[in-house]
Amino acid sequence: MLSKGQLKELRRFRQSKCCKEEGLFVVEGEKMAAEALASGWPIRTVCATEAWMSSHLHTTSCDQWWTVSDSELEQLSLMRTPNAVWMLVKRSTADVSRLKSVDITLVLDHIQDPGNMGTLIRTADWFGIRHIVCSHDTVDCYNPKVVQSTMGGIFRTKVTYTDITEWLSHCGTPVYGAVLGGENLTRQTLLTKPCALVIGNESKGICPTVAQQLTQQLTIPNIGGTAESLNAASAAAILMGLMVIGD
Repeated sequence: MLSKGQLKELRRFRQSKCCKEEGLFVVEGEKMAAEALASGWPIRTVCATEAWMSSHLHTTSCDQWWTVSDSELEQLSLMRTPNAVWMLVKRSTADVSRLKSVDITLVLDHIQDPGNMGTLIRTADWFGIRHIVCSHDTVDCYNPKVVQSTMGGIFRTKVTYTDITEWLSHCGTPVYGAVLGGENLTRQTLLTKPCALVIGNESKGICPTVAQQLTQQLTIPNIGGTAESLNAASAAAILMGLMVIGD
């Protein structure tokens, strides 16, 4: 059973700062817990209901685990409706070398919305894109809202934070960027691989220093002619799909 002192200690991890300091992130819910278990990522702590624990204890390898009540789970959870299991997973670089690569690196410049970030990781996972390079001012991929939005993609995608201007200048591949006023994409547009695909900030787009590294500026045609712009994650999904399927 979980003591009051142990519960108080675990409640600290509702704060992102505490998670980051100890190299951990929170995973909640049966779907995400199943993804974490299947991924092989190191799990430090599991707190779960008796029903979940009885079904999963034999498959759960972690440093510490407790069966908790619904009220205790509610105190730990960041979700409006806590869902059976709460985990602390160690931040780790998963082994993606054995996964099929389509030779595309997704590069994110100052993405700020956690929902967008999670969707970008989830979409990259869908298209088999295993490497994402982010600017230092992009939202933390281990933010709880990001983790939930990835629907498990966080466990299958390597996310790196770096100076992307410097990284792009030495990546050695064509660099495509989604911008307004670029070359309209058509069926004849030639996109070669390996390559890097840059997606910019939700409101400001790609910053000027990063834009200087683009080999080709691409625009998704505004067929309707009424919307001002596409959501960053939506634009990325279209471009990733064209690059992967367009072979």
